[in-house]
Amino acid sequence: MTRSRSAPRAVARAAVALAVAAASLVLPGPTAPAQAAIGGVTWQDEFNAPAGAAVDQSKWRFDIGGGGWGNNERQYYTNSTSNAVHDGQGNLVITARRDNPANYQCHYGRCEYTSARLLTAATFTQAYGRFEARIKIPRGQGIWPAFWMLGNDMGSVGWPNAGEIDIMENIGREPNTVYGTIHGPGYSGGGGITGNRTVGAPLADGFHTYRVDWEPNSIVWYLDGVEFHRVDPGRLGGNRWVFDHPFFMILNVAVGGNWPGYPDGTTQFPQQMLVDYVRVNGYTDGGNPPGTTRLRGAQSGRCIDIPSANPVDGAKLQIWDCNTTAAQAWTFAGDGTVRAMGKCMDPAWAGTANGTEVNLVTCNGNPAQRFTLNASGDLVNLSANRCVDVRDQNPANGGKLQLWDCAGSANQRWSRY
Repeated sequence: MTRSRSAPRAVARAAVALAVAAASLVLPGPTAPAQAAIGGVTWQDEFNAPAGAAVDQSKWRFDIGGGGWGNNERQYYTNSTSNAVHDGQGNLVITARRDNPANYQCHYGRCEYTSARLLTAATFTQAYGRFEARIKIPRGQGIWPAFWMLGNDMGSVGWPNAGEIDIMENIGREPNTVYGTIHGPGYSGGGGITGNRTVGAPLADGFHTYRVDWEPNSIVWYLDGVEFHRVDPGRLGGNRWVFDHPFFMILNVAVGGNWPGYPDGTTQFPQQMLVDYVRVNGYTDGGNPPGTTRLRGAQSGRCIDIPSANPVDGAKLQIWDCNTTAAQAWTFAGDGTVRAMGKCMDPAWAGTANGTEVNLVTCNGNPAQRFTLNASGDLVNLSANRCVDVRDQNPANGGKLQLWDCAGSANQRWSRY
């Protein structure tokens, strides 16, 4: 596959303006949002083979070559146990070596490095669920480890239309920082929607768990069980959400490239990435209709509801005891709208002021109907940059909704349920 800073796994350092606008509210510390409805294990590799054993080809295959992979990378990917092998201690070891065998030709001439890139495109794909690996990453300037996914329709629609989910990326010059990103049509390469977390010690000092929980219209990233990034269709500035079909997984260690830069005199070889396990869990709908979610308030424990399940234009949205009726089955649509019973959540008369009622109205393409549920649990109207709020902090059935300045209060916090 070809990619560069404008190709797959090309993570943006510059944020998309709309994404920044939605995420830039300065708020108190987040409450814990609801996690995706995660089912049982559907695929795993615990890497418990004897020392020297090759990769299990019923689970993983190899990408091979030295064409730069769209990023001007310097390594040649092989299928040799010199670059990917079990260590007998419960780990897969991917090794990047300073190596220049005569038969390995790279885009810049005779290759200087070898490494490995494993993928499940021919053995396993899945839409939605939890994808997690426990990894000890390598280190050093120009070293670029990753655990990521691509859409299984890459061969027919190409990149970025197939979609890309980067679960974990690190570049050697930022040893304490993990990045998580999506790429798709209109938000690829330098425009990818990205988040990161920086910890107090180099990630290469030990094992860490890297994971995404992926459900319809939502992807959430975690480092060691702590959320650090969340995206939904409202973050895409009107671009198409393409994370609605099966993806396959990739593990690799690249050497050099446009984003990480290139090895220098400080970079030591060989560098190894140790993978303790990769596990995938399925997705369940939690009792909601497929592709929908309830939105439960942190203050009241009640859910956003259409009064009397009557989707008339202008219906004043309320909170009500959570149930499984269509009146509480909300969908975060690909255009950034939030929908139930065939209509859209809407600020009355496209209002942006404090106190604007939040109603149900026929979907009309007006940007005023775009919302995003951010990592703090704020349901933000993007046009107003204000939060969906329970008026007068009323926790009772029938409490009405309005827009108000985001303050981090419990009557403004929502979670998928």
